[in-house]
Amino acid sequence: MKNSSYPLWLTIVSAFFIVWNFMGLFNFYAQMTISDQDLYNMPAAEQTVYTSYPLWAAIAFGVAVIAGFLGCIALLFRKKAANLLLQFSLVGVLVQMYHSLFIANALDVYGPGHVVMSIMIIGFAVLLVWLSSLATKEGWIK
Repeated sequence: MKNSSYPLWLTIVSAFFIVWNFMGLFNFYAQMTISDQDLYNMPAAEQTVYTSYPLWAAIAFGVAVIAGFLGCIALLFRKKAANLLLQFSLVGVLVQMYHSLFIANALDVYGPGHVVMSIMIIGFAVLLVWLSSLATKEGWIK
């Protein structure tokens, strides 16, 4: 343990990622509760992506956003559980993005912006695991 003073920048980063993961929670809720009418109003290719979404991918999505949200709250409140929660979130993100990019072929439906967003989501998840590991190593969280 080097320095137990929790840095202000980590508070700001944690707060940003709480908001980020809250948006993920909202997206998850919207995707899991989409109405038949909203589904019908989508282009046929998007309908196929939604209707062929397997349970394991939905579980991975849920784990990614719920564990990410809780992990960021734990990081903000200086709890060691942040690291484990954010590791679970990263695994969920990787499984979900694997499905999206390689099985569902979402790139064909949503275009290259989907790849950019997927890379950003994976990068954020990796960053959060690294930050929580750093915070643990530095003694900022206990």
